[in-house]
Amino acid sequence: MSWRKEIDRILLPQSIWQDVMTHCQRKVAGQFLPGESKVNRAFGILAGVQTGRELHVRIVLPVKKNARNQEPLKSFMDKMMEEHAVPSTTPLHKRGWITDPEEFKECLDICNKKGFSIFGAYHIHVVPWEGDPLRDTPTRLDTLLVKNSKMFSFIISMVDIENPSIRSFYEGRVDQEVPIVIF
Repeated sequence: MSWRKEIDRILLPQSIWQDVMTHCQRKVAGQFLPGESKVNRAFGILAGVQTGRELHVRIVLPVKKNARNQEPLKSFMDKMMEEHAVPSTTPLHKRGWITDPEEFKECLDICNKKGFSIFGAYHIHVVPWEGDPLRDTPTRLDTLLVKNSKMFSFIISMVDIENPSIRSFYEGRVDQEVPIVIF
């Protein structure tokens, strides 16, 4: 399904937004759950149902396991980082989350049981960059990683950890933003 042409807005309940923020703030603070990758970045999946020209988020599925350093995924991400990542204070080998395939399958199974569609994945940006102090838009790398996925990239700016914000971009394209309404 190519949602961008059909979707005018994404509705995100305050309770789910609070769960996302809690996940992000916990990870940035270095408070890890058992079995969770010890990475100070939060990643997860947003899913729900389409009603008319709206996507209604019904569930957040924070992901725990980063498969970034497992082959063959490590080699793929190392190459992507080398070719496309913008230099930052975070070293390249610590950037580029890849959800563990088994965990993704578990998330997909949960959505299928509930009749939900996966809309896309969220991740956080925490380091302000020159010319991009809020870091609330996808990077070139973010866009390349979600290209042709028919999914949304949800960018959560945690530059100000007390006031996070969320934006949504179809296939990570800045020119394909869909407004999010938190209610």
